[in-house]
Amino acid sequence: MRRDPPTTDTTRAATLGLLVAALGLAAGAEPKADLVLKNGTVHTLDARRPAAHALAISGNRIQLVGSDAEVAVAVGPDTRVVDLAGRTVIPGFRESHGHLMSLGWSRLGVDLNGAGSYRELVERMADALKNRPGGEWVFGRGWHESKWSERPTPEVRGFPTHAALSAVSPDNPVVLERADGHALLVNAKALALAGITATTPSPSGGEIIRDARGDATGVLVDNAMDLIKPPPPTPEQARRALDLALAECVAKGLTSFSDAGASPEDVALFREYAAGRKLPIRLYVMVLGLEHLKRYTRPEIDLGGGFLTIRSVKLVADGAMGSRGAALLEPYADDPGNSGFFTTPPAIVLETARYALLHGFQVNVHAIGDRTNRMVLDAFETAFKEHPEVPAPRFRIEHAQILAAPDVPRFAKLGVIASMQGIHATSDSPWAASRLGTERFRDELYVWRKLFDSGARIINGTDTPVEDVDPVKSFYASVTRQDEAGQPPEGWNPAQRMTRDEALRSYTLDAAYGSFEEGRLGSIEVGKLADLTVLGRDIMAVPAPEMLKARIEMTIVDGRVRYSR
Repeated sequence: MRRDPPTTDTTRAATLGLLVAALGLAAGAEPKADLVLKNGTVHTLDARRPAAHALAISGNRIQLVGSDAEVAVAVGPDTRVVDLAGRTVIPGFRESHGHLMSLGWSRLGVDLNGAGSYRELVERMADALKNRPGGEWVFGRGWHESKWSERPTPEVRGFPTHAALSAVSPDNPVVLERADGHALLVNAKALALAGITATTPSPSGGEIIRDARGDATGVLVDNAMDLIKPPPPTPEQARRALDLALAECVAKGLTSFSDAGASPEDVALFREYAAGRKLPIRLYVMVLGLEHLKRYTRPEIDLGGGFLTIRSVKLVADGAMGSRGAALLEPYADDPGNSGFFTTPPAIVLETARYALLHGFQVNVHAIGDRTNRMVLDAFETAFKEHPEVPAPRFRIEHAQILAAPDVPRFAKLGVIASMQGIHATSDSPWAASRLGTERFRDELYVWRKLFDSGARIINGTDTPVEDVDPVKSFYASVTRQDEAGQPPEGWNPAQRMTRDEALRSYTLDAAYGSFEEGRLGSIEVGKLADLTVLGRDIMAVPAPEMLKARIEMTIVDGRVRYSR
């Protein structure tokens, strides 16, 4: 297993803790805190003191952790004291893989989540199109044909065709993103504006779904989505989308967010917000693609007072399991002529890894299928052997959903982080067996326990807006491997679930490790930054169904209360 050298953040936090203690001794009394939380249940993730009842915050740092009496010495006349009345404090939840701008855009578009059929989708769009001026582009997200109660008619390989949608939208180009973000359903107007005809070839790494006559059905998978080119949003629209996304994140208890694939325009907007101290949570940004990465010669860390870091690159190496674009070693059980495809060639994955190792960047690669995970691990292994001078690059595989048995121990051996989303497992479970067949569904899908037992590190998230950004829901799914009704699917493997301790670490301390920040974040320790989530119930102790009732009471970032219910 690749070992990590001590981090400068760890040294800095320890030094600060000693300094705080020294100041207290020199003055003969504990310095007075700005904020004290008392009478609570505090899960610290500090092995030296895993549980406490109170803590004090001075500035943006944790000053004291202990009993109510131990922390009371830090209370002064100007200290704000919050009686938690038994509520629970944990290190701030960290979203390790989400799409911040997409979350905001989804709130500005037509919400198609929960549509039970194609008929209902068309009805929602008909309502949304009322009073829209002709020619205006209309966007929506959230459709998922595998979750519909009835199959669309007509259909091609399980997908609907655009006819019914086009009938209610003759004058407006309509672009509807599948829930997983790996397919579009567009209407005739959008197809015409894109120039997609029966003779338009599918691009490499993508597919134009066609009917028996060869006509485009309106469904575009992975790289074929790039054929649709709507007008760019205005700066005001982009700011509105970002504001909505940030507000939702902080209200759901998140203190940090790893943005999995930011465009140059996204990064420019994040910089604007960081410079204006307008970010309520910390952003760890993965720039999208090798060409974007090559604009940088070194990482940019702690911009905007520690709220923005650009230190990694995101590649998308295959599609999604639901839209059958994930690259598999064996064909899909419900589409025997299809084994998926790579959306980024292996040579580009290797070239990106080499560039990143030379310039101090982390590489985070979307890989769903077992064939893609193997390809990415091969590329990482080659690059690591070429650059032994980089002892612990902490490269990540994003999703790591389907893993063949020989590849599971390679994560720990290579020091590759498995960046997985607990909520995906229960969201996919009702239909995943039809895609993979019984054996792969049971043995290769979301194998958390196998990864842990082999020594790998897992970090957690939601892939929002693919799933609700709510970390409590993903924590629950990680621990129970059940849906919100408590129902596991037939053939599911409950032995692969996480313990509560593992799930909490995957959302806090290990998640901080995934962005090189475990030395100053991810646990509640003296000297660390005061990023905290306060919950109404103790998710580490209540019966499993009650986890979902644990409301976010308070979100504290950098020592400041950013949200209070």
